[in-house]
Amino acid sequence: MNLGLLLIDIQNDYFPNGKFELYRAEEAANQAKKILQSFREHGLPVFHVRHINQSPAAAFFVRDTEGVQIHKSVCPQDSETVIEKHTPDSFYQTNLKSELDKKDIRHLVVCGMMTHMCVDTTVRAARSLGYDITLIEDACATRDLEWNNAVVPAPVVQAAFMASLSGSFAEITTADKWKICGKTDK
Repeated sequence: MNLGLLLIDIQNDYFPNGKFELYRAEEAANQAKKILQSFREHGLPVFHVRHINQSPAAAFFVRDTEGVQIHKSVCPQDSETVIEKHTPDSFYQTNLKSELDKKDIRHLVVCGMMTHMCVDTTVRAARSLGYDITLIEDACATRDLEWNNAVVPAPVVQAAFMASLSGSFAEITTADKWKICGKTDK
């Protein structure tokens, strides 16, 4: 099976008491954990992406801080690949594509943070590289945004980005509805 799991930026700074807390980060991580457990049970490849800001003056994801570490809910095992990135695109100037190619991955199941930034950018890049993508909507988290002096609530941001990715870029589903090897995982 040419299926791989891509966990994008599920890092401590996005959780309560982190430097850049997201809306419902813990809930999203718990859903991502379900998908991760299924991949591990089936012996399928897992790829963790970890964002590290290059500037020591960055607001979050600063190298060598607790906030930059992958959250305990989805902590990588020794056999799982960890990709370091410095931009929203998990493919840009990283070895992600070559690692996927080594395992002949053609279909990515994606979970991660932030929906409106790194998840969106990576899904679009992956699609342009020819990957099929299943995006687990409730295993992604975002935050309130501001536009034209108005707050756009996180649930609206999440819905808008899922709607824009659905179809042309990814199949959108939930952790409870996602299927692997012909059966529903719960």
